[in-house]
Amino acid sequence: MKKINLILAVLLTSFLFAACNVNDTNYEYDYTPPRIPNEVTVLNGDGRVDISWNHNRESDLAGYNVYYSYTYEGRYTLIGTTQNNYFVDYDVSNGTRYYYAVTAFDYNNNESELSLEVVYARPRPEGFNQSIFDFRRFPNNSGYSFSNYSVKPYNHLDTDFYFEIFQGTNYLVVYDDTDIIDMGPTMDIWDIDFAPENGWAPNKEEIARVGHTYVIWTYDNHFAKVRIKSITSDRIVFDWAYQTAVGDPQLKPVVPGSVRDIKIKERSF
Repeated sequence: MKKINLILAVLLTSFLFAACNVNDTNYEYDYTPPRIPNEVTVLNGDGRVDISWNHNRESDLAGYNVYYSYTYEGRYTLIGTTQNNYFVDYDVSNGTRYYYAVTAFDYNNNESELSLEVVYARPRPEGFNQSIFDFRRFPNNSGYSFSNYSVKPYNHLDTDFYFEIFQGTNYLVVYDDTDIIDMGPTMDIWDIDFAPENGWAPNKEEIARVGHTYVIWTYDNHFAKVRIKSITSDRIVFDWAYQTAVGDPQLKPVVPGSVRDIKIKERSF
């Protein structure tokens, strides 16, 4: 069961929000906590995790406490208090998994139980507006290495994919020990949450299309994604994200009914 660090919770909520006037002779103390917040979700980022949930509707609602833990059933530590239905955790490290939960409290400092959803994130590096060029004309600037966050020659040992124009068609190409799949059109780099279990391109290449996001499974068992923003006669411009944790299972689809039959709602990739 999730456990709250109660000392931190009581101290912080007491200091930030005043209780009702107990000197009022007509006042009846309220011992009923607000309902448990629901629909908690997270958006994975680079050195940050954005947490959001549905607003509670109690008239005496004072705010929310946000907690984290390194395991779902571990002890949860208070990291912040807010009156909004969102919170950004900047005190995170890329590659580390964090579980999150939210409580609601009222003006009498009655606090709900922790939210029930299994919600976790593993922050990872990302980059924007990166360019690589056609490997036939610019071989030294045609590949990209996620582990080095840098442009490489198409045939460099660290290169994870490269750009090719062949007979007027644009391609993203990987090597035999790497996989790639076109996930289709997306609005931005954050739209794709998980790497798929199957469907990888058998010929190790996908046609490069503007607005599409591609997931890449690297030779050393990392997952990455690339969203193409523009294509010209000699280059592509793309955004990317790369999971530094080896074989991170949260980048794979969740089996329905797993983890206590609670749906995982994170946007992890």
